[in-house]
Order: sequence, then C-alpha cells, then structure tokens
Amino acid sequence: MKNYILILCLVLVSSCQYEDYDDSKVIDSPLATCIDGFAKIPGTDYEYSCLNYDLMGRITLEEMDAEAGNDCWGWIDSTTGREYAIMGVNNGTSFIDITDSTSPIYLGKLPTATVDSSWRDMKVYNDHVYIVSEASGHGLQVFNLAKLRGLESKQVFSADFIDNSFGNAHNIAINEDSGYAYVLGSCEDDSCKNDRSGSRGLYVFDLTNPSEPKLSLEDSNFSYSHDAQIVIYKGPDQDHFGKEIFIGSNEDRLDVIDVTDKTEPKLISTFLYDHQYTHQAWLTDDHKYALLGDELDELDSNYELKADAKTRTVIIDLSDLDKPELHHNYEAVTKAIDHNGYVKGTEFFLASYTAGLRVLDILNIDQKSISETGFFNTFIDQNGSGLPNSTTVKSQDPDGDHSGKKGNSSAFNGAWSVYPFFKSENIIISDINSGLYIVKKQN
Repeated sequence: MKNYILILCLVLVSSCQYEDYDDSKVIDSPLATCIDGFAKIPGTDYEYSCLNYDLMGRITLEEMDAEAGNDCWGWIDSTTGREYAIMGVNNGTSFIDITDSTSPIYLGKLPTATVDSSWRDMKVYNDHVYIVSEASGHGLQVFNLAKLRGLESKQVFSADFIDNSFGNAHNIAINEDSGYAYVLGSCEDDSCKNDRSGSRGLYVFDLTNPSEPKLSLEDSNFSYSHDAQIVIYKGPDQDHFGKEIFIGSNEDRLDVIDVTDKTEPKLISTFLYDHQYTHQAWLTDDHKYALLGDELDELDSNYELKADAKTRTVIIDLSDLDKPELHHNYEAVTKAIDHNGYVKGTEFFLASYTAGLRVLDILNIDQKSISETGFFNTFIDQNGSGLPNSTTVKSQDPDGDHSGKKGNSSAFNGAWSVYPFFKSENIIISDINSGLYIVKKQN
C-alpha cells in the first residue's frame, strides 16, 4: 500500500510539472555569447568587443533596404505584450518584432514623408508612433502601431496622419504622463538649420486623440531645443513638485522650463558649463540629477578625437530647480563621443558612437561614484571584417549649424541610440553603419 501511494505521488508531481511547463519561457541561445571580452557570430567574421552582454539577434541595414541608421525607440503592445523595435533609417522608419529576440522579424518600413535624411526621430504614445525628420517639408508622421499585430511578412506602410504645420524638425519628446508631444528644433523650412532664430521654439501637440494630434502651444520666445525630456516633476524641490517640467538640451545650455500652463510657459533656470554642444540629458528616476552628454567636448577643432579624449558625462544637481549646479563630471575610460543615454533604475545606458553601448552603475551617484559594469560595441573598425559599411562615414548628428563639417570625421560612426525599457530586459542598439542589434545582460 505504501509503495502504491509513493508511486501515485510521483505520478502526480510529474503530471503537475508537465502542466506547468510553458515553452514560451524557453530562452534560446544568443546569436553570439560574450566570452573573454568578445562575442563572435559562429560561421562569420563578425566579432564584437563586449563585457557581460550577449548578442541575441540583429537586423542589418541591407535587410531594411537602407544605407544608414539613426535613432531608435521601442513599443510594447498593450494588447498582446509583444515587443517591437522601431528604428529610423535614411529613407524611413523600420519596424521589427523582437519578441523572440534570437529570431527578430523585420515587418517593413514607413517611408520618409518627403526625401531621405540622416536625421529621424520617433517616440511612442498610446500605441501610436510619432516621427519627425530633418528632411525638408517632412512634418509629423503618425502611425498606428496596432497595424503590426499578427504580421508575419514584410510590408510597406503608410502614415495614418501627417501634420504639415511645420517643415522639418530635429527631434520629438513625449510626456506620457500628460499626453503632450514636444516637437524640437522645428522650422517652417530649411532656413533654421543655419539660422536658429527661425526655430519655432516650444512647439507642443495635445495627444488626447492619439491618431490626430492638435497643436496646443507655439512659443518662439524659447530657444532652439536639440533634445529634451519632459516629466511631471517628483524631485526634491517642493516648490515645483507636481508641475510639468521641460528639461531642454539647447546647444550651449540646459534650460529648465515650467510648461504646466500651455498658455504661459515659464523659464525656471538655465544651467551653463564649459560647453561645446549640449546634446541630450536624462533624469535619474528620483529627478534629483540630470546626466548630460555634450557631443563635441571629446573633439578637437577638426572634429577628430583629442589625443587624450575620455567620454564625459556632465552630472547636474537639480535639487533646487531654480539653481541647478554641477555635481561632477564623470570621465569614462572610453575614447569616444557620447550620444543618447537613458536611465533605468540605478543604471545609465549610453550610446557612445564607436564605443557602442556602455552601461554605467549610478547607484552611488550622490557620492560621485559611477562605474561601468558592461558594454557591447556594435562598431567594428577593421578592414576586411565583413561588417557592411563599417568604416563608411555618414553625415551625423547634429553638426551644430548643420553645415556638414563633421561629415568627414570617423568619430561619428557606430551606435546612435539605445532603448533599455523593454519588460524582457532586452536592449536595442541602433547602429549607423550596420543596423539594429538586440543585446541582453548575461545571467
């Protein structure tokens, strides 16, 4: 009898284990595992320097029928939970299903609204993507991402809505908590590429109807913004707690603006430093600090890397929004230019052009202690490496006056941007020269 009971229990346990098994949780092997500082794709010449991050999958520029990449963002389908990468390329915006990160599916492209451009930017709100470009007359493209559901083959997509109230723009930022989109560096025509006085300044759309945004604010009294982050402020400064705050990276300064009242935005303060080109900043989760990247401070007057260049991140203390102060300068071991960076928890994920994705631990930022914990470099600067266009110099972001002076500098290659906010913890990297990469931390 005891033996019978024992056998029955074993059968029940085995049955329960089988019923709980979910093959969707099976993790396939990475495309290239980071071992001893390198990740090599088996059977190819592709070998990437790395630390603690594996290459899960990739989509090349050739697969996207493009010549150059630029920005990227992500979308998590609110209905299905599937994850998608959105990547800007010279001739449009590409969509890739990365739910199975080791077998990403290129779903197709939304072509540019007018002409090709090296600059394209996109952000997501309420299952829609909003796209701007430096392409002349491009305006704002709106695309309903729900159209990607269930697709298994490549498509050519059409915009669901286009706003032509402005011509070109450099960037777009969205405050998902308030439902407003901020078009950055917007111009009526190409003139303000060389003359910033033609910029529209604060140019804000209400996304209450996500498929048909409405212009709610145009204020040219504020300077050209190259990039920005807009939040409902929850930091230590109680005088501004709960307000909608615009943190603008404005070429030679960081501007802090109260945009709570769209009829009367107010400049709170300006942070000045030993600038070259104030490119992009991102707040820590507690809104106490801004991590700012200056795109030109690692370069000499010829737009080449200085002999002693070290990638610098400027840490700004925003404990008092009326008086932002320099907390400290973090200098990395990398000899590269920093570009777009984003904070998630206690980590800072930074695209550093020819140094690729760099991951920084900012847990002890109060103590001015920051350290690199991992990286994955998508850029291969080796003749005969087999990497498509690996040393092809592109006209890159920003140019200061967009005059093309940087076009011959080899420093402006590699990782343009990253997106670290997927629930799966996969991270996407958009590489100018070769395409989209999906990486993930080991273990």
